[in-house]
Amino acid sequence: MGEIDGANVLVTALKYQGVEYIFGVVGIPVIEIGMAAQAHGIKYVGCRNEQSAAYAAQAMGYLTGKPAVCLCVSGPGVLHTIGGLANAAVNGWPMILIGGASDLDQDNRGAFQEYPQIDSLRLHCKHASRPTTVEAIPNHVEKAVRCALYGRPGAVYIEIPGNLVNTVVEESKVPVSAKVPLSRPVSIPPRQLINSALEMLQEAKKPLVIFGKGAMWSERGPVQMQQFINGSGLPFLATPGGKGVVPDTHPLSIGPARSTALKEADLIILAGARLNWMLHFGLPPRFGESVKIIQIDVFPEEFHQNIPTTLPLLGDVGETVEELRRGLGEWKFDPNSEWMKTLTTKAEKNRTTVEKMVNDESTPLNYYAAYKAIREFVTQNDVLVVNEGANTMDIGRTMMPSVEPRRRLDAGTFGTMGVGLGYALAGSLFCRDYSRNTKVLCVQGDSAFGFSGMELETAVRYKLPITFVVVNNGGIYRGLTPEDWKDVDGDPTLNFPVLSLTPECRYDKMCEAFGGKGFLCRTVPEIRKALDEASKSKTTCLINVIIANDSERKQQEHDWLTRSKM
Repeated sequence: MGEIDGANVLVTALKYQGVEYIFGVVGIPVIEIGMAAQAHGIKYVGCRNEQSAAYAAQAMGYLTGKPAVCLCVSGPGVLHTIGGLANAAVNGWPMILIGGASDLDQDNRGAFQEYPQIDSLRLHCKHASRPTTVEAIPNHVEKAVRCALYGRPGAVYIEIPGNLVNTVVEESKVPVSAKVPLSRPVSIPPRQLINSALEMLQEAKKPLVIFGKGAMWSERGPVQMQQFINGSGLPFLATPGGKGVVPDTHPLSIGPARSTALKEADLIILAGARLNWMLHFGLPPRFGESVKIIQIDVFPEEFHQNIPTTLPLLGDVGETVEELRRGLGEWKFDPNSEWMKTLTTKAEKNRTTVEKMVNDESTPLNYYAAYKAIREFVTQNDVLVVNEGANTMDIGRTMMPSVEPRRRLDAGTFGTMGVGLGYALAGSLFCRDYSRNTKVLCVQGDSAFGFSGMELETAVRYKLPITFVVVNNGGIYRGLTPEDWKDVDGDPTLNFPVLSLTPECRYDKMCEAFGGKGFLCRTVPEIRKALDEASKSKTTCLINVIIANDSERKQQEHDWLTRSKM
């Protein structure tokens, strides 16, 4: 053995722990880390913004089931990742942030980009640490991987002082830390609690299963949940993070009757989902006053959140529903019950309402008509969907059915805008390396696209055949028509509506400027043709879909955001 520097010690440790991808924006003092990563066979993607790099790293962690790395410079570079770290923490997705820092001997002296980074990031990470010697680096990497994966996954941070990057030590003196098993420890609830759950379930008149991203993260969760649903005959709802655990096209999926199901259910099995804003805190009027909750989660702090949990089941979602399935034996919920008739009738009524808007192809298009060709494309191909925006995402959740696990990425629990392009970068690399027949389709509102639009250049640079669809209404929620825009006089800072963006902005030309392909569409046939051409292309494409500036979701029974009465 000879000598080795800190950059190579770090990268060797990452490689040993199974890290395959780094997304980053490099500069002093982490340039050598990026170079060492490529030399060791770790794939590096240079992004245009640290926040996008953080989004990409966590999406890759979710898709592969093991952490990817975000690499950035010290000071402002590290601080730019905070939005991404918080998003990973709230969503429960594993990632490792590696940030540069000032040299150890320059601490507290006003060094270049010196900042209390660990203190600043600790709130947003499961674990944050800084090795002070090259020899200590492998241990810090091992703990970072373990903390990112075990329990509820999330973000971790390793700070690398600049002087350690090029410090050379004897390779024989660098310890090799234990390899972290990627299969996480699994537990199931005690038998007596399983039996209590079975009794409650068999006594219920209006049962409902709701599963979330915890079912997706469970190693065998999707298969076991599908077997439980098929065996029990129970109607189900998927949260956005749970879509695809059981196909949206399953006959027991009652998503179109969501409001009725939540309000009238007398027993809910809540599996890997949280009673937060996305489920209206479990409170009336969205939920029944006397509803009973059987909650399955690996994180005990989620029990009794907002309302008492009738029966908490602490354990892996997949393994726990498998125990329930076995315990039910031949029992199956009556498919001809009044409850099932109520749900199917309501679901069909709502589908009819939506289809009327889907089939209204008058121009400028409404959201639902714009999604018509997109829905056809998604149902006819194996597609990993990235979806963000306000109405664009909300409508997309119902208009783009998910039939496979981990085939949908969106703004998630944190409601983060700007994730789309970073997620798409990760998704395209994942499909290239692990699922070559899967296409990546990123459908965004024009406002959401603008948060990280320069990553379009990143996609083109790395030859990623992503198809971006920008649903363009010229604003946040709504914009102005080109005619109304021209009629605005005076100071734009006083007279332009605060929600407005440039009407009919040519994002397609932006893609062409970077070397990709652009399409401008105003009709359903044009969207259909552009999707077909883009799917056959080997380069990045952007389809700019102009819709009515005042298009909205269908009328909702309740406001989209339930406001707590507490």
